Amino acid sequence: MTTLPTLDPTRPASRPAPAGHPLAGAVAAEWTKLWSVRSTWWTLLAAALTMAATSAQLAIYAVNANTDDDPTVNPGVLDVGEVVAGSLELTQYVVLALGLFTITSEFATGTIRTTLRCTPSRGRVLAAKALVVGAVTFGVGLLLGALGAVVARPVLGGWGRAPLGGTVADVFACAAYLALLGVLALGLAAALRGAVLTLTVLFAALMIVPLSLQEPDLTVLTRIADAFPGVAGNHFLAGDTEPYPAAVGLLLLAGWAAAALALGRWALARRDA
Repeated sequence: MTTLPTLDPTRPASRPAPAGHPLAGAVAAEWTKLWSVRSTWWTLLAAALTMAATSAQLAIYAVNANTDDDPTVNPGVLDVGEVVAGSLELTQYVVLALGLFTITSEFATGTIRTTLRCTPSRGRVLAAKALVVGAVTFGVGLLLGALGAVVARPVLGGWGRAPLGGTVADVFACAAYLALLGVLALGLAAALRGAVLTLTVLFAALMIVPLSLQEPDLTVLTRIADAFPGVAGNHFLAGDTEPYPAAVGLLLLAGWAAAALALGRWALARRDA
């Protein structure tokens, strides 16, 4: 006769193995989607070519200015990091595509509905996309910064210098700048949904509006321009102390990225996919 086991009330019941965090699963899905489309790889190639060409061009301009007969345009010996930071003015618009296409492509093809069925929490979807975009654009920024330095240094020749500590710091600053811009682009794209409209708004916020405010050379308008993301980011990259420290420029840029994500989260919650 088989004896059934008796339950010991003093023994704690066994617990099932904890499931993975829902956000981790959403991040893994977004990571897979990002790297499984050809547009990501073409964007990275375009960014690398743009960075290399722009860095070489700016380095050539610096050499020509130093060897020109007009001493008023002589920039002197430059840190390679200055050329790298200047090259981002154009390259950033290529990298921004990684952030905005992460969600606008899903709206365009209708796959956003599948994404939201798999992950019903819209806040979690946007958070996962932000983590992936931020991590990828930071890594891309490191590679682009290193590429720009490698290209610019031999072109500058005797008119350039590349101290190891300063150059590494400049490369990391470029990576942080691009990561925050990528998240900013993602947040705006989640709210605006269209790639062309999002890119237009970004171009206006990063360049057109600040330049328009600075053009009259009025102090109050210039101070307003200093608060815009592109200008704040440039103050951070340049290591400026005026009109505010470089760290404040980074915080201002981070604030714009956070505000864009909040706007995107609000739009996702209020509108149907």
